[in-house]
Amino acid sequence: MAHSTLLARHTEALDAFTDRVHKVAADQWDASTPCTEWTVRDLVNHLTAEQLWVPHLVRDGATTASIGTAYDGDVLGDDPVATWDEAAEAARAAFAAPGALDGTVHLSYGPSSASHYCGQMVTDLAVHAWDLARGIGADEQLPRPLVDFAVREVSPYAADLTKSGLFAPPVEPPPDADVQTKLLCLLGRKP
Repeated sequence: MAHSTLLARHTEALDAFTDRVHKVAADQWDASTPCTEWTVRDLVNHLTAEQLWVPHLVRDGATTASIGTAYDGDVLGDDPVATWDEAAEAARAAFAAPGALDGTVHLSYGPSSASHYCGQMVTDLAVHAWDLARGIGADEQLPRPLVDFAVREVSPYAADLTKSGLFAPPVEPPPDADVQTKLLCLLGRKP
């Protein structure tokens, strides 16, 4: 996939999640989400921490071991929306830097291409944008190019995600399911 296309999907995914973060009402941060262990705040915290890792891994060549527990726990502080915005923009800039997607990142499971890492981040952002929308009662529809990308990205390793415990087992989609519903069911959601 061309880097320009990958960056376009990354931008769509960041924008989709950002849009929903900005719609969280003051009384919704403790609301439940489809991620059964996470409240809205927990979900936004998780995605924010993931974005905080990106500049270190992509731009600086750091390893997960060298970063350690720096982003464990609450990273949102007193202004979750502003913290998310700052982390999202830093991740966007790191992936968009010239040559960034040609590099290698050092993840917990070993070296990976930065473009593959970006693809994983796109899918995670997309699916969690739906989770966040469901948790706060916002528009759950994701952009079709983003959904199509996420299906192509995650299908080859979806079974491994279930085995890892990161996602619930797949759910059988209804016979007339659209692509977004099939993606969500593949990742254990019940749209």
